[in-house]
Amino acid sequence: MNISKRWQLLHGDCRELLTLLEESSISCVITDPPYNYEFIGRNWDHDEIQRRRERIQNSSTLVKNIPYGSGLAGGVRNQRWYQRNRENVVNYIEWATDWSKELMRVCKRGAVVAVFSSTRTLAHIQIALENAGFYARDVLVYRRHSGIPKGLNIEKKLDKIGDTNAKQWQGWHTCLRNEWEAIVIVQKPLKNNYIETIQMTGLGPFKAILSDGSFQSNILEGFSKGRDENFDEHCTIKPLSLIRKLLELFLPQDNSHIVLDPFAGTGTTLIAALELGYQTIGIEIEDQYINIIQQRLGEYFGKIGQEFEVFD
Repeated sequence: MNISKRWQLLHGDCRELLTLLEESSISCVITDPPYNYEFIGRNWDHDEIQRRRERIQNSSTLVKNIPYGSGLAGGVRNQRWYQRNRENVVNYIEWATDWSKELMRVCKRGAVVAVFSSTRTLAHIQIALENAGFYARDVLVYRRHSGIPKGLNIEKKLDKIGDTNAKQWQGWHTCLRNEWEAIVIVQKPLKNNYIETIQMTGLGPFKAILSDGSFQSNILEGFSKGRDENFDEHCTIKPLSLIRKLLELFLPQDNSHIVLDPFAGTGTTLIAALELGYQTIGIEIEDQYINIIQQRLGEYFGKIGQEFEVFD
């Protein structure tokens, strides 16, 4: 499939639609796939997210974080529980490996793939990407300075059931406050070295030296969403400024480069890529997100005085 305009939006399962893209055509991938909160077949995370949406449907509360493994969180932690958890991990890695292999095929030599992940699943994503042939480069920390502990307050639980030793467990909890997300950074192998790869594809190195001469850290913080970036339908939308930063870090300015997001969500990667002058392709399976992406694209093109036309 040739990209006939600056952007392309595909509706469906990325494992199927990635096969339509040309080999070695993509210069950078930035994506935020489901984090394996609950996986049953193809509808990854769907059941848990749907439960939470229904719970707050008539409330002003916005779902921002859903704990890892929440579909497994209740009940007795017996052998069956742990076995199911292990099977869930194996299935998740297999699923991620499927689309990672297609990313490997469509990426150019030296292309960077940046994948958001939770602290509990980043290893699973990295394994899948490496199984597909990518080379691990780094793990960036996206620090959000927020997050509410999800788990069990031991003292309160013991006190509730009348345990006389409850006070001895003051301050003990089953988890830590999570205030960061991982961004797994991998790269398609170079052609022999950086210089030959740059000459071949214009890719490979990072824009790591900042304007003040300092070196870019692998900890990213200070990014916040604008007022127009909150969508109740999407639980983990990333700030537009953060995606722009990643593109500026990994992709030289050249309007021939194509940025891909196989889990487009609300279209933040597409908007960031267009703002920086790149071409972009987004793939999204959910109907409601397709509508949001089209709305955001329409607003973007309206701001720059260009006509926006929805292509089927």
